[in-house]
Amino acid sequence: MKDTKNPSQHSSSVWLRSYRTGPPEAPLLVVFPHAGGSASYYREFCTTLSDRFNTFAMQYPGRQDRRHEPPPADLHTLSDQLFDEVAEFSDRPLAFFGHSMGAVLAFEVARRFEQRLNHPLEMLFVSGRRASTQPRDETIDPTDDDALLSELRKLSGTDHRLLGYEDMLHMILEPLRADYLALNSYVSAPGPVLRTPITALTGASDPRTTETDANAWRDRTTGAFDLRVFPGGHFFVSEHQKAVTTFVAEKLSALQQT
Repeated sequence: MKDTKNPSQHSSSVWLRSYRTGPPEAPLLVVFPHAGGSASYYREFCTTLSDRFNTFAMQYPGRQDRRHEPPPADLHTLSDQLFDEVAEFSDRPLAFFGHSMGAVLAFEVARRFEQRLNHPLEMLFVSGRRASTQPRDETIDPTDDDALLSELRKLSGTDHRLLGYEDMLHMILEPLRADYLALNSYVSAPGPVLRTPITALTGASDPRTTETDANAWRDRTTGAFDLRVFPGGHFFVSEHQKAVTTFVAEKLSALQQT
């Protein structure tokens, strides 16, 4: 992959968070958080990779310092907004990493890059999420706090100690509720599959994404496909962060050799 300009020449916004600047000539990696998640959840993930890549984490509206903004009503509208934020990076080697709901958004934004800019990404990493063609076998009622809490505990993505504080619980549940409402109404629009290579990652004991579910992403691209299964559950990305970031770095570094 060839570099074009320093990422500091790009404008920043409330959407994109950079925790440490990488080498000027390095490719860009944009991380798309999970449902209810925030950019700061991926701070260590990003900084671990920033010695070799320029990493940014997305901050969706409706959470943390953007908690007073309306949360996303549907994923297609949010994908359009996210595309607008990263379209300026089309002049550079660029890859996306999306976890859970973030995998759906990363796929949709990658699709917009190809359809609107005729620009495939270097790589799309889809983590902890079934392919958009796979049927859903569970229904979470986002209006039911008990159902949301049960889901949080099942997926083990939130420190259980935080769930005992009412103020903190409200800050966690409100963006999660909005994201699940958006997920429940999401339907993958018909259209051509990607040319962008896809790498799928999943946890061996993830209760929401089986290896078969993750493997179905191969049908969403005409490019190269790879699947890697890690130990752990739905949040294997944080449970085995070193192994995951090492794998991501190896995949991106291999592209630089071509």
